[in-house]
Amino acid sequence: MAPRVSKAEKKVVYDQKLCQLLDEYTQVLVAGADNVGSTQLQNIRRGLRGDSVVLMGKNTMMKRSVRIHAEKTGNKAILNLIPLLVGNVGLIFTKGDLKEVSEEVAKYKVGAPARVGLVAPIDVIVPPGNTGLDPSQTSFFQVLNIPTKINKGTVEIITPVELIKKGDKVGSSEAALLAKLGIRPFSYGLVVVSVYDNGTVFNPEVLDMTEEDLIEKFALGVSMVTSLALAISYPTVAAAPHMFINAYKNLLAVAVETDYSFPLADKVKEYLADPSKAEECFKRAVKVLPPDAESLNQYANFLWIVRRDFWGAEERFLQALGAEPDNSYYASRYANFLWSNNGGEETCFPLNNSHNLNL
Repeated sequence: MAPRVSKAEKKVVYDQKLCQLLDEYTQVLVAGADNVGSTQLQNIRRGLRGDSVVLMGKNTMMKRSVRIHAEKTGNKAILNLIPLLVGNVGLIFTKGDLKEVSEEVAKYKVGAPARVGLVAPIDVIVPPGNTGLDPSQTSFFQVLNIPTKINKGTVEIITPVELIKKGDKVGSSEAALLAKLGIRPFSYGLVVVSVYDNGTVFNPEVLDMTEEDLIEKFALGVSMVTSLALAISYPTVAAAPHMFINAYKNLLAVAVETDYSFPLADKVKEYLADPSKAEECFKRAVKVLPPDAESLNQYANFLWIVRRDFWGAEERFLQALGAEPDNSYYASRYANFLWSNNGGEETCFPLNNSHNLNL
């Protein structure tokens, strides 16, 4: 008979195992394990076998082992794991792709009956249809206010009934009814609640972000920096091209109002003398796909200031906004257009009018 291992010896073995995993792995998924059975956990371990290890244990023991490892190795970043060890959680150490491991874990959810006293994670709706129960069970349905009728000697539910709301505790009557109907409304498994990656902690939702999402958020950030820099006349790499363009526009404006001349200014003067030539250029520019917001914005200004075509100008301003909806510069240009014409002889029309384009 093998000698009995004391609690102190078990703690030492657990400390060694966890410290070894912390040495070997830099990526850890913290997973909630509420209502997860031992058989289900074994299946998850089997499915992750290869590049991932699942370790369960008491939170106090895990926190203790993390502190011991941090003291021995000087790796203070590992202490970021400690605040995450709250509730019934386990650790999944992995060398694989975090998103793929998280998706693999999610596959091992299993159906579970509604037990008395359990907090419902979802709304439970009993569908209409024949229950297969004999008419003597009718009173049971009446207690729960479920409309029924007798059809071919069995009880039939007439309409869908919301039996339990999300967040409510399951009562004895509800649990008994679901058991009679053979409905297992809930599903449980390991749920990733936090992610630790080489000292950095973040929410699992970050794993769902695609490369396109990152590019979109980066572009939005650059756009906001550019808009701020232009508003306060502070030079930045992102704002510099716009500043040069604006300076060039100012130079053209001076040339147009004076006798000063240079080749491109002469071209502008020619367009002002015959606006139809300029309009043809704008029309060619805005036909490019996808539409360029700046070309649309300039065409809108032309229609507004030169042609006094307020309907057409508003349409182009809205198209510019549609091309870059998060760019505050085009929003401010459209706002200026609305403000300048508010109360005048020519008025702009609201955004929801039928003549506006669908953006």
